Amino acid sequence: MSNSLFRKKSIEKILADAEKGHGDHGGLGPKLNRALKVKDLTFLGIAAVIGTGVFTAIGSASYHGGPAVILLFTFTAIACGFAAYCYAEFASAVPVSGSAYTYSYIAFGEIFAWIIGWDLLMEYAIGNIAVAISWSQYFVRVLAGFNIHVPEWMTMDYMSAHSGFNDATGQLTHGKTLAGMDESLRNAYNAWAHAPGLGDFRIVMNIPALLIVVLITYIVYIGIKESKKTNNILVITKLGIILVVIVAGAFYVDPGNWHPFMPNGFGGVMKGVSAVFFAYIGFDAISTTAEECEKPQRDLPRAMFNTLIICTVLYIVLVLVLTGMTNFTRLNVADPLAFVFQDQHSKVTNWISGIISVSAIVVIASVLLVYQLGQPRIWMSMSRDGLLPKVFSRIHPKYHTPSFSTIVTGFVVAVPALFLNLDVVLALTSIGTLFAFVLVCGGVLMLNSQPHNKLYSKFKVPYLNGKYIVPGLFVACLGSVLYWAPEYFRQLMNTEGVPMIIFFIVAAIVMVFTYIRNYSLIPVLGLLSCFYLMAQESFTNWARFVIWLVIGLVIYFTYGYKNSVIAKERRAAKLTGR
Repeated sequence: MSNSLFRKKSIEKILADAEKGHGDHGGLGPKLNRALKVKDLTFLGIAAVIGTGVFTAIGSASYHGGPAVILLFTFTAIACGFAAYCYAEFASAVPVSGSAYTYSYIAFGEIFAWIIGWDLLMEYAIGNIAVAISWSQYFVRVLAGFNIHVPEWMTMDYMSAHSGFNDATGQLTHGKTLAGMDESLRNAYNAWAHAPGLGDFRIVMNIPALLIVVLITYIVYIGIKESKKTNNILVITKLGIILVVIVAGAFYVDPGNWHPFMPNGFGGVMKGVSAVFFAYIGFDAISTTAEECEKPQRDLPRAMFNTLIICTVLYIVLVLVLTGMTNFTRLNVADPLAFVFQDQHSKVTNWISGIISVSAIVVIASVLLVYQLGQPRIWMSMSRDGLLPKVFSRIHPKYHTPSFSTIVTGFVVAVPALFLNLDVVLALTSIGTLFAFVLVCGGVLMLNSQPHNKLYSKFKVPYLNGKYIVPGLFVACLGSVLYWAPEYFRQLMNTEGVPMIIFFIVAAIVMVFTYIRNYSLIPVLGLLSCFYLMAQESFTNWARFVIWLVIGLVIYFTYGYKNSVIAKERRAAKLTGR
């Protein structure tokens, strides 16, 4: 059984299946429409990366780290850059829609492919649920600015309204007035108090979140050209707004706000790891459109690096402008870009603040579009391999999109967005993405050990022997920790320290294999840096992530294992004696 769990697909087989357009009829069928050029791919990457993070992550990260948070943005960009090199090599070797799922099938085998595929479904679905909820919050706020008020029970989830009502009721019994409460608490109280229902049951749901998911799903369903045009318009608008913020904000920068540069030390900077990484999530989604690129082997690597470079520069400049306009201690707000202009207390800056708030609707919608575009293509790839029912790989004869998978994705995102709390769904997004990055970096190391597969790659990760560099870095880091923080390892002896303990174990194993097998430096650094960022997540997030993977494995062993295309081919070969 162990051999069958690690059965691999060859690159030739994957490319042949994609070329034939295998779908739910088990044979030839309509193909995806190749309509994307490097500009369109870059815009898709920018759309995915610069979104909710701009309006939330920058503020909270700057609050914890001060102006020095630009160092964290730089480090995270480097870590993502290592991963981008690995994604680029795989994407040029296997230009199909499966992304990290397909790459893992080639490098590690079927069980790992299923795990990463299931992980990507969580990443895209939960990420989009979070984005839809965030979009709803901004949309309702903008409508209120125009004196259009949506009933509170139609703008939030059931649990938030219920718990908020209980908290507010407790404060009211202690003499506090409703007007004196926090706005979010007040809205939750009103939502529960005025919601229709029967007895103690209340109907509370996030209608705007549902509507935006339906709209974006429709755009994605009717074709890649329509999605491309819509996304390009949204991204141009987004970049225009960001340039306005940078240029206009530069006139209000006070260099004195940049001192002290690192007010809370290195620990304060690192508190923003999850928030900053969340701001970079998305560049990998480009690889899911490989079968819709005109020249995927050339354009996908270019688009990934274009995205990372453009977004990193914009993030660093934005942080400098924000922390220069307003002291970092005041930036822990939900809408930092709009807040820093409001904080200048002038008619012009108030006007700019309003434009920024309205633009948030456009910015966040573009993120939703890219993820709704990516997830159905993961379903489709897994279905082609027999790990999911064939209907998931059905291509629409007119629109040339994965029709059934797109509809399922719409339901998977829209329904939970009605009822789930933002805090519940947000935590799993970063850890799932980082896990995909780790496996892709490890996959390149495996690909490089398979000379036959290496022939397919048009883009190569630059080779620099890590034989001595990686062990040297590991020993230097370990020595620095023991010298500067001798109590560090003792502090890890609790549940919250488990992820870091796992990281050190994995790092030691990777160090040994790098020394023995002369592994390439860039994939190793990508694997270790992304795993380190994973280790910064809480033990609770790790536990939730493991539970999700276990659920996936149950599905795999009850359906995917026996229905795998490779499994069927091997059984047929045995029957025919070949």
